[in-house]
Amino acid sequence: MTTYTPELPPLPELTKRLADWLREQLPERHILTVSEPQPAERGMSTDTRHFTLTWQENGERSSERLVLRCPPASPLFPDYDLARQFDVMRALAGTPLPVPGTRWLEPDPSVIGRPFYVMDEIPGCVTASDFPTYHVHGTYFEATPEGRKTMWRRCVETLAEVHALDWQQLGLSFLARPDYGEGELNQQINYLEHCLHWALSQEGEQPQPVLEQAVAWLRAHRYTSERITLCWGDARMSNILYAPTADFEVRAVLDWEVAFLGDPESDLAWMLFLDWMNTTAGGITPAAGTPTREETVRHYEDLTGLQVRHLPYNEVLAALLLAVPLLGITRRMRAQGQIPPEADPVRHCCQRITEVIGTAGLT
Repeated sequence: MTTYTPELPPLPELTKRLADWLREQLPERHILTVSEPQPAERGMSTDTRHFTLTWQENGERSSERLVLRCPPASPLFPDYDLARQFDVMRALAGTPLPVPGTRWLEPDPSVIGRPFYVMDEIPGCVTASDFPTYHVHGTYFEATPEGRKTMWRRCVETLAEVHALDWQQLGLSFLARPDYGEGELNQQINYLEHCLHWALSQEGEQPQPVLEQAVAWLRAHRYTSERITLCWGDARMSNILYAPTADFEVRAVLDWEVAFLGDPESDLAWMLFLDWMNTTAGGITPAAGTPTREETVRHYEDLTGLQVRHLPYNEVLAALLLAVPLLGITRRMRAQGQIPPEADPVRHCCQRITEVIGTAGLT
């Protein structure tokens, strides 16, 4: 695993280094300055900071808002690859799917202490809350029931748009994982097993028999995917920037860290599993207007013309996928004294795995 400095330089030094580097990229912009990059309110898998770039042009000052993204000090997956995210977003530019414009990728960690890339900021947008859950806080909670239904359905429509893209024509074959075996589903299982063993090998981690059982169950009940598509990997409303209007138009689709090639049902299962985490797992009633699981599946099927056949299987995959970063996040929070040592980061993942396996009729 690649490691980086525990902390980026202090803000004044980080700002100076970034400004010096940007002057090299933009020699035609005179008297170029950079505001201190301020951390985003959300996101733990990638260090995200917003800043203003200002320069002089034709005797007048101009400015634009940009976003700096770099790896966290301790990546949550063993193969964290900043360039892969950048390349996915660059490949998606020009498709019907709106993504932020990508500017530069700098793989050399000596510039600011870690590799990084710079992308456009999308101003004037809203999104759903992660913490606290969107069912009790933030834009989704504050919307009318009809508005909530619209935000939710926009997310499902975004999944359908992602899955309709021709990943081969877009040059996204680099997302395949041939080192993990034959066939996309088999690759996904083997990859997650590798990630789980890597996470559990970190200091202080305890055995997780339910997660190990999930790997064995997934392997024993593999199926042949009817269709292989680009999968977003982190399909949820909080990774969408919406217009702050009643129709909640999708302005940008974010966070492509775990994009992969696989069964498109995996994205739908991930979205529904995360909503279970945000409601049932915490004893929270879904906000009025939130479509049911069945309505969500039906909407996706109507949009794509595909029949959803393997949702329980893919929900077990989703719970296993979430468990890996949760182990790392909790380890980080324990070290900082933010949670007690006995906190169980994957309790709800294990609960959902046990429930689904017990009711899937595939035991």
